[in-house]
Amino acid sequence: MQKKRSFFERLTGGIRMEDESHDSVSHDQYEEEQHPRTISTPGSKFSKVTPQEEPHGAWQEEDVGGQLAVDVYQTPGEIIVQTMVAGVRPEDLSINITRDMITIRGKREENRTISEENYFTKELYWGSFSRTILLPQEIDPESTEAIEKHGLLIIKLPKLDKGRQTSIKVKSL
Repeated sequence: MQKKRSFFERLTGGIRMEDESHDSVSHDQYEEEQHPRTISTPGSKFSKVTPQEEPHGAWQEEDVGGQLAVDVYQTPGEIIVQTMVAGVRPEDLSINITRDMITIRGKREENRTISEENYFTKELYWGSFSRTILLPQEIDPESTEAIEKHGLLIIKLPKLDKGRQTSIKVKSL
């Protein structure tokens, strides 16, 4: 039984070492053995990575969400999150905020009027995406605002002022 390939394996065309078959050697396998590509991960030895063909667009059919690229920076009073959401309808976008975390989810629908064989290059990501960001400081979720302009989503998260003091009067009953 063939194991399901990970998103990374589908993206890079690599396969697991234990999935390789050495029964028959084709020209491509011979070339790969003569000029292997290697990768190294922390705490591991070098591993040979062999490219593997996959039906075009097969990874898009699965329910694997993409990770949204973001910029996060601060001003004296706010934490700002920026991300590109071009092609995403507002009703397909969800933003959940707590005092120390923000999650952005959405779905970019593809207009499939062009057949696959008519594409020369197809690099745009279509489908669901999400990103959860741990904030460096607590914010006020109630005062947050989100603006979309020309495909750029800007989320302004006001920082909580922990040093702010308020005086209250004590009532007697």
